[in-house]
Amino acid sequence: MSTATTELRFLGDRSGFVLLEHKQIVRISGPGTGKFIQGQFSQHVDEITASQSLRAAACTPKGRAYCLTRFVRDGDDLLMELDTDLAEPTLSQLRKYLMLFRGTSMEVLESAQLMGLIGQEAAIAVAGNEATSLTQPGQVLQADNGFLVRIEDMAGPVPRYEFWQPDGGITSPDAIDPLSTDDWNASSIAAGVPWLTSGTTENYVPQMLNLQHLQGIHFKKGCYTGQEVVARMHFLGQLKKSLFRLNFQGINTAPAPGTKLQAGGKNAGEVINSVMTGSDHGTLLAVLRHDTAEAALALEGKDSVTLQLDTLPYPVPEREEKSDT
Repeated sequence: MSTATTELRFLGDRSGFVLLEHKQIVRISGPGTGKFIQGQFSQHVDEITASQSLRAAACTPKGRAYCLTRFVRDGDDLLMELDTDLAEPTLSQLRKYLMLFRGTSMEVLESAQLMGLIGQEAAIAVAGNEATSLTQPGQVLQADNGFLVRIEDMAGPVPRYEFWQPDGGITSPDAIDPLSTDDWNASSIAAGVPWLTSGTTENYVPQMLNLQHLQGIHFKKGCYTGQEVVARMHFLGQLKKSLFRLNFQGINTAPAPGTKLQAGGKNAGEVINSVMTGSDHGTLLAVLRHDTAEAALALEGKDSVTLQLDTLPYPVPEREEKSDT
């Protein structure tokens, strides 16, 4: 079959942009900002700087991620992105801990806007020629009207960026093609970057979502909620399932997050994210058991659907580790 990757219309020399209207920016400010973030997220707050943005997870005490986010530093404040559908429950959970830090606030910026950008040409159109200075994921350029963040590339490599504008006012860049939200989501899948939904929140330790390979976990920082479980899985080599990328064909609706994948009639994993890239085919990310990844996989209850493993643009060495634990 023709894989989804070849049909994403922004590959090659094409550039494009999309307003990420399904995301919100939250500002965390006040004297307890650093300690609050340090105690709740898997990232070391001191490594989030004016020139470096990092991903992070917030977890339950059992080490299950209920939030996957990225932080950008804005002076003494930290900006955090959230998917709108999960913003309210995520903020409600975080506020249980925020109340311990007097004078520290967490505010949704109602006028803020986020733009997704594919290709260096699109980044230059938004932030000028200095955009070329961003060569690695996580690097940040502060422009007059916002923050340009280099995020994870697709294979090629095809560079991707986010443009954060806390005060809003983004205008569409001239001479750059508009993309759809599905285009952007397909690019995230191609880059091996998952996002949580109501069907997958609190189900996975961050390593099962490959967050350690996306600058999302700092294993040497101090304690944070869920840290004991995350650290044990890392240091004892107990990771038995992780995030894989697959293409699917033979269905006209993308499988919902949480849909079971089977191997030999037994559960092999679950769909995390998926998107259609044609009338009867698409691409997805799934958490799979390592011992089933090479087996013939099927969607539960969808025998007519074919699944094919595709590559991720980064290595996952844990898949090669052997453990009897």
